[in-house]
Amino acid sequence: MRSELETQLLQEIEELKRKVSLLEGKKVSPIPTYQYSKIRDRDLTSLFEIERNIDQHRFDEWFDTSIDIDRETEAFLAELLDENAVLMDSYGEEDLKINFIGPLLKRVRFASFEWRIRDFYEVSMTYATSRFVFNGTVDFVVAEGLVESKRPYFFIQEFKLSEEYGNPRPQLLAELISALELNAWATIKGAYIIGGSWHFVILEKLANDTYQYFLSQNFDATKLDDLKRIYQHLVYVKQEIISMTASDKQRKA
Repeated sequence: MRSELETQLLQEIEELKRKVSLLEGKKVSPIPTYQYSKIRDRDLTSLFEIERNIDQHRFDEWFDTSIDIDRETEAFLAELLDENAVLMDSYGEEDLKINFIGPLLKRVRFASFEWRIRDFYEVSMTYATSRFVFNGTVDFVVAEGLVESKRPYFFIQEFKLSEEYGNPRPQLLAELISALELNAWATIKGAYIIGGSWHFVILEKLANDTYQYFLSQNFDATKLDDLKRIYQHLVYVKQEIISMTASDKQRKA
């Protein structure tokens, strides 16, 4: 992720550009700034060419169910449901995080001292261009770094209680676009949650300011079979991130 110093320098450069334009007699419009927590579909479509691709085969490799779930983990998932399933629809955002999402993500164990990656919560991120600025706090990201997040790999956007800004999908897509561009990647993964409902997302860059995304079927975390699959999909992401990190180290060696 862009450091605070880099972000500050970029903003200062843009401010200098505006001042130069003013001195030259040009009329300058302020660069629009969008907060991740409030971005809507119409904001994304005003900035990018972005469409959903309905081909579900794009998830075939990710949703490979060959990842084993041992008896201890299966018992953990069953107990997690017993304690939360009935109340999940009535949980507030913090209730859902602490009682259900947090324990599930902890079980996946994204953190690795060996590979210097871990899960971060409530992290600030900024993606600034000459046309717009995305900034704000992301709910959850698995990133390179142990003390502070550096390179973001995978995001989870949790549901919001606000009726006006209640759709987490465009919020997640904005985070994915930011990370994809900051990393100079062609594709990136994420997920969003509304209550007990999980959707997984793959974003791909097709050209400058042109993207497509793939949206998975709904997985109902209040059902044990679906919860087991959610767990498997998250473990796959962890394994993929470790593989990417290992490849990067080999290239630099």
